[in-house]
This record gives sequence, C-alpha cells and structure tokens, in this order.
Amino acid sequence: MILEMKVPSPGESITEVEIATWLVEDGDYVEKDQAIAEVDSDKATLELPAEVSGIITLKAEEGDAVEVGAVVCLIDTSAEKPEGDAPAKEEKKEEAPAAEAPKATPEAKTYATGSASPAAKKILAEKGIEASAVSGSGKDGRVTKDDAINAVPSMGTPTGGSRTSTTSKMSMLRRKVAERLVEAKNTTAMLTTFNEVDMSPIFALRSEYKDTFKSKHGVGLGFMSFFTLAVVRALKMYPAVNSMISGKEMLSFDFCDISIAVSGPKGLMVPVIRNAENLSFRGVEAEVKRLALRARDGQITVDEMTGGTFTITNGGVFGSMLSTPIINPPQSGILGMHNIVERPVAIDGKVEIRPIMYVALSYDHRIIDGKESVGFLVAVKEALENPTEILMDNDIKKALEL
Repeated sequence: MILEMKVPSPGESITEVEIATWLVEDGDYVEKDQAIAEVDSDKATLELPAEVSGIITLKAEEGDAVEVGAVVCLIDTSAEKPEGDAPAKEEKKEEAPAAEAPKATPEAKTYATGSASPAAKKILAEKGIEASAVSGSGKDGRVTKDDAINAVPSMGTPTGGSRTSTTSKMSMLRRKVAERLVEAKNTTAMLTTFNEVDMSPIFALRSEYKDTFKSKHGVGLGFMSFFTLAVVRALKMYPAVNSMISGKEMLSFDFCDISIAVSGPKGLMVPVIRNAENLSFRGVEAEVKRLALRARDGQITVDEMTGGTFTITNGGVFGSMLSTPIINPPQSGILGMHNIVERPVAIDGKVEIRPIMYVALSYDHRIIDGKESVGFLVAVKEALENPTEILMDNDIKKALEL
C-alpha cells in the first residue's frame, strides 16, 4: 500500500510552508513517527513526522514552497525493513587530461612603455597614480596627458586574497520577518523616545539575592523580570500603549501579553508571556527561560508566538549601546534594552560612576501621543531605579518568594 503524506496545517491563516531540510533520503526506510523533514512556515519551524513505516519516496525538493494539503512524499508500507544498508561504491572515472591552454604571446615592450610625459607625470602625481598603472596610448606605449586626465584611481588594493561570494535562499520565516519589518515602517507613524536608567539598585538586589533565588526556584534572577514587571505597571498607567489599531477603531486590552524577542537558530522569534500582570519575579523568569529554550531548540509553536500586546527586545546581550527598535505589528509599542556601561553621572552635585543602560521606546504616533510615550518610559525608569518600593512594595523577600 502506498500512503500519500500531505503537509498538515501548522496553524490558522498559514496556507503554505517551505521544505527547509529533508532528514531522510529518497529510498530510505522510515519508522512511524520518525522525523523526516523540517518545514518552515512564516511563523515557526516544525518537524514533519512519518505517519507510517515503510520506504519513502520524496516528492519535493529542499527549498520548495508547498501548499498546506499538498503531497510531499510517498511511503510504501508493504516494503520490508532492510537488515542492513550496503551503499554501492562509486566507480572512479578517469578524467581526461585537460587540454593545455596555449600560452599567450607577450606584447612587445620598449623603453617608452609606461613612461609618462612631464605634463602627464604632474597630473598622475596629483591623483596619486603610478605611471606604470596606466595604459599609454602614445607612441611605443608612452603615457600622454590625455591618458593621465582619464586615469581613475584604483578603488582597492589587490591583496591576492579570496574574493568569492555565495548566494543562499532566505527561509520563509526570514522572508516573513523582513515583510513585517517593512510593513511596520511603511504603515505606522513610528517615533522613538529615549531615556537612561541607573541600574545600581537592581545590581545591588541581584548581588544579594540571586544565589538564594536560584537555589530555591531553579532559575536565575535576571533583568527581564524587573523590566517585564516595570512595563506591566507602566502599561496600566498608560493604557494607550497597550492598544492597537483595528480598522477605524482603537482596541485596548485589560491584560498584558508581553512578547519577548528571542534569537533562535532560524532567526528572530517573538514568543509571548501571557498575562504577565499576574506573574511574580519567579513566574516571569521561569517563563522567559522556558520560551527561550524552546525557541533555541526549534520547538516553539505558532500558538506560543501568536498575539502579544507589547514587546520587549534586549539588544544589550549582543553589545548594542543604543537602537531604535521596530514595532512588532499590530502592536503599538516596543521597548528596547541595551548594554550596561559604567558612565560618569551627576549625583547630588557630584560626579559618580554608575552602571547606566540606555532604553528606547518606539511607538505608533497614530494612537500614542508624545506625552503618553514619554510618561510611559519615565514610569519604566522610575520602577527600575526604585524597584524595592515600586515593584516589591518594600518587601523584598516576599516579592522574590524567599
């Protein structure tokens, strides 16, 4: 019996996928539920398991875009499992010796070849060009004034190094990310406002409690929990930032689904922390770790990346000092975190060295005014610079569940 394996639907609104990698070869024997291919949709990379055991015949090539429901392979269930594979040895074919290329006859040169007239020498000197690098059109190859005038300086110095280039096809996920970024730039009135955060209080808290926190909860006390809870507080204060445009209406949410940008093996992924307003420091850190590991291992699902009312992205882990993050549509705001650098700052009239992070809020000016955007970012700054009072209600051990 021959079974036709068709592309299953990886999620709502997805109509086609791309064969990223075949994990088996044509003619292989596959076991039921064995992963036979990785397929890319515009939202995630998923494994395609074999529905039955048998000999497989591939019907699509790597890189092919195939519609959901299309046949991608056949499995012959009547075929018996081979006891051992004995790959046939390829016979080496003797290659015919290449015909020897005829040697080029060098052009005759004279003492005048490459020499320049006085006028030409002056022009070439001003251009920084050696006379020997110019092909002379004068008698016996002499470089004339016109040759010097028309000479163009070399745009690079030959080094003898490799100058090859390669072309590779962009994955469907990468192409979709590109489309969404262009869409965000073209369809939103995007502006970015900046501020700086003194991270000293968070450094002090983490230094004192991170070991106890990790030993009790099994996750580290990172920066994401502080930023996520600070963002949740600010979203409640400025609900327009937790809104999006739906047709001619503004859709606002009474919950905070925070998308976090994660770099995975297939590119940027943005899983969602659901109802972050109900999570503690431990809850946020555990969810961030879970989603980051699933994204890294290529196990993230479409449902885990669908939705989100606001995004946090951390370019600081790659060393970014400052950036203007692009909105993740249809959301209306995104907060960019950056690296932490010791900088001189004025504290009570004195210069002190403090760990400073620049933060950036990109927002859709169509529904978020400047007052709200600046107020939102200031609220985030206030919470991060005074976390004990604002985020922990002056009870650190209770907030950290220690």
